[in-house]
Amino acid sequence: MAEPVTTTQEPIEPIAAHERAEEEDEFETSDFDSATLSSSSTSLNTSIYQHAFENGRRYHQYRHGTYPIPNDDAEQNRDDMKHAMMLELTNGNLFFSPIVENPQKIIDLATGTGIWAIDVADKFPSASVVGVDLSPIQPSWVPPNLRFLVDDIEDEWMHGGDFDFVHMRCISPWLKDEVKVLRQAHDHMKPGAWIEIQELDARANCDDGSLAPDAPLAKFFDTAEQAVASFGMKFRAGENLREPLEKAGFTNVSCKVLKVPIGTWAKDKKLRLIGLYLKTAVSDMFGAMAAKPLRKILGPEEIEVFLAEARKDLNNVNIHSYEKYYFWMGQKAEE
Repeated sequence: MAEPVTTTQEPIEPIAAHERAEEEDEFETSDFDSATLSSSSTSLNTSIYQHAFENGRRYHQYRHGTYPIPNDDAEQNRDDMKHAMMLELTNGNLFFSPIVENPQKIIDLATGTGIWAIDVADKFPSASVVGVDLSPIQPSWVPPNLRFLVDDIEDEWMHGGDFDFVHMRCISPWLKDEVKVLRQAHDHMKPGAWIEIQELDARANCDDGSLAPDAPLAKFFDTAEQAVASFGMKFRAGENLREPLEKAGFTNVSCKVLKVPIGTWAKDKKLRLIGLYLKTAVSDMFGAMAAKPLRKILGPEEIEVFLAEARKDLNNVNIHSYEKYYFWMGQKAEE
């Protein structure tokens, strides 16, 4: 049996702040191109390429309304930027779970742009990799051992079985019944297989008092939580997935937590780059949340003023805020 992963959830060391915070032009992120993050090799079957439009943003047409975040180019770029951020944060590791050396079947639930699935398919060329999402937004050229399916992961499982590894990222806040999804995954995994769920905590945390609890940036995350709750979803579900994982039948449940600065205030140059990625992702999230979720509780003019104030905090290098990145891991018991 594989050794359980050590939990490193609390305490987490504070991030050292730079005495003179660098300007963002230290990094050439204006040239960010998500296509450079993954290789590709074989065409994808293209069907169900239809979308819905609301408030100037594009959404998935299949099961329209299930997922209240856009799937347009801006959102896809945000998804890929978070992937780049994660790779910097983990020193290039796509996951932390101690999976078997040569996995044969891997599935990425809520694959988004498919960028993680593409990278893992390249890493394990002998494995059969499946990416599942509501939106058909994945690239048309992918590794030969990868295929994408358009489906709702909260529906009955139709993706095969005997998986060695199941991966999910940034999807827990948008699930209405995470235990059902996790139980279905568990039931279609090999004994001894692992699941890993990677989630940001959706909070503007601060260790040194430079961001007040009622500051606009902190209030944005709190208000977003209220807005998402109106859809029957839990914006901060990623903070504690131990109970859902255990209810679904997983053992050896553990969690690794890393701090991710929001912005370029960190002393360490690598953390400044990571912080710029996250700051950009949060800035883009303002627009994604404004297009639909925030409209559930605020008017258009209120949203505009509210986000303008939050953006000031986001751009203030004297504010040392961060999010926590959770890597939840669980194993299906050996027979």
